[in-house]
Amino acid sequence: MNTPAEDYRLRGGANISALPKISLHDHLDGGLRPQTIIELADATDIALPEMDAAKLGAWFADNADSGSLVDYLKTFDVTTAVMQTREGLVRVASEFVQDLAADGVIYGEVRWAPEQHLTRGLSLDEAVEAVQEGITHGIDAALHTGHRIRIGQLVSAMRHADRGLEIAQLAVRHRDAGVVGFDIAGAEAGFPASNMRDAFDYLALHLFPTTVHAGEADGVDSIRSALFDGRALRLGHGVRIAEDIEVDREDAENAYVTLGAVAQWVKDRQIPLELSPQSNLQTGAIAAFGDDLIDHPFDLLYQLGFHVTVNTDNRLMSNTSLSKELALLSETFDYDLDDLEVFQLNAAAAAFLPHEEREELADLIDAGFEQA
Repeated sequence: MNTPAEDYRLRGGANISALPKISLHDHLDGGLRPQTIIELADATDIALPEMDAAKLGAWFADNADSGSLVDYLKTFDVTTAVMQTREGLVRVASEFVQDLAADGVIYGEVRWAPEQHLTRGLSLDEAVEAVQEGITHGIDAALHTGHRIRIGQLVSAMRHADRGLEIAQLAVRHRDAGVVGFDIAGAEAGFPASNMRDAFDYLALHLFPTTVHAGEADGVDSIRSALFDGRALRLGHGVRIAEDIEVDREDAENAYVTLGAVAQWVKDRQIPLELSPQSNLQTGAIAAFGDDLIDHPFDLLYQLGFHVTVNTDNRLMSNTSLSKELALLSETFDYDLDDLEVFQLNAAAAAFLPHEEREELADLIDAGFEQA
């Protein structure tokens, strides 16, 4: 995914690409430019499945569209391989930020797992510092093209590994140097948040915010563990919370909806859902509901009053951008400009920033949508 090649518009003509947007769930190793992968691989003698940028981009999209999170994650073996040096991390992070800014993102949180970038001698701290250097460069480069953007790092621990506490300590160590939150990622089924309870206890003790991948490749019990073992302030994806909602249709226009205990908890406390529509299709996260975007429970959750946000997850693997995700949702569920503004205001309120700075983001969103 390079900088957006086209503008996405609503039926009424509003340019979605030009609207101010917030990105909360976007993986660093899922947002590389194909040409950058080729150049970094060439510099470090790494073999690739394709050596043409267009063909490589298509390879990622085709292989990620597997219907399985485990298979989807295999594509990251290629991207992480070229992100093992300081130079590679700096470049990837810088371009990541520039691509977000070109898509109208004014605040983004970039999540990544430092423990996966140590094979060529970097320490955990050096890896975090390299990514922050790239972020700073990307912000400056975006400013030169007329785009203002702010970025925070979300440091992830891999849930199948045994380094949760170490990564939590790393995140807290860098809380005043670009890191705004903690996450756990990777294979979800069989690896509940409770496995890393010591890490979450440490984070809670240090008043450090967490978001947890849950409700993507596993169901309601995984979400429960994220909330109560992980003290998650947001749910990474969380789409399978819809499995805790029963809809009984009386006719085409009337239905009775019953929320289970976990769904009711999430709704009542307005715990943000980091929904990623196209990725949820690719990984089979919504298989219980269908296999097309119209089957995604996004609209159900939105209409019921859940705190929904729109995200890309991995722009390279899904061949997407935040504007494209919003355009697809708008086409599928007939959303208008007011709906899109709600999603952005929800994301602003959910950002891991001080309250006053979240209000400033909301003001920027209001102003940008008023001008659309």
